[in-house]
Amino acid sequence: MMNWTKCALGLTAVIAFTSFAQAGEVLDKVMADKTMIVATNSEYPPASYLNSEGKFDGFDVDVAKELAKRLGVQATFINPAWEAITSGKWGGRWQMAIGSMTPTPARAQVLDFPAVYYFTPAAFYVHQKASYESLKDLNGKKIGASAGSTYESYLNKTLKLDEAYSPPFDYLVEPGEIRTYETDTNAMDDLRLGDGVRLDAGISSVPNIHEAIKNNYPLRILGEPVFFEPLAVVVAKGDKEFSQKTGAIVEEMRADGTLKALSIKWFGADLVSTKAK
Repeated sequence: MMNWTKCALGLTAVIAFTSFAQAGEVLDKVMADKTMIVATNSEYPPASYLNSEGKFDGFDVDVAKELAKRLGVQATFINPAWEAITSGKWGGRWQMAIGSMTPTPARAQVLDFPAVYYFTPAAFYVHQKASYESLKDLNGKKIGASAGSTYESYLNKTLKLDEAYSPPFDYLVEPGEIRTYETDTNAMDDLRLGDGVRLDAGISSVPNIHEAIKNNYPLRILGEPVFFEPLAVVVAKGDKEFSQKTGAIVEEMRADGTLKALSIKWFGADLVSTKAK
């Protein structure tokens, strides 16, 4: 997903934690140490990144800090390889991952997802001067998306999201032509040339579209979000109590408005509910 630095731990410590994790005592260790080590991302602003002082910052980081505070411990952060996190073979190097991970059936085989803490809404965007008024106006049009993305899958009507975490969605647009790009930005670069010059519309995440508009791209979102990609807090399998406690705290943060406030702080929008625009 991103560029990550690698962290290492001695074989003895790995073996020791393997036995410990099987005993189901992750929560006990976190509470005894008064520290929770959280794996996150250092190159994914505004969700998580290293700020000008070289410290972890962003939405994911603030969520982790608040979760740890309510647990009665302090959060510290590391930046392991994405593959190491998704493998589930954590070896005691961290107890939790908060790095905007989408839960999938395959990942659920080796990881637990105690709670979804926000969603990435996907929406169609058009040129600022385009006359389109609704999504049905895009039927038969040239629409761009990044290759291999959930957005391309949506256009091809092959998108599969885990029903246990994702709200249901419908396919609302019939593209005349689907054009794929290396990145979302490449598609936006084509559309910024003018309505219909190379593209008629694109599809991406709402945060990406907002970021482009903030950077003076002449774009606007058309209609409501068409699907919501869930992002979850992650723990390793082996400690049901820790997983349940984590999930309960996240739901508490949702209920009292903390997650929404942090989302607005970092994204400028409520991405916690599925009504985000």
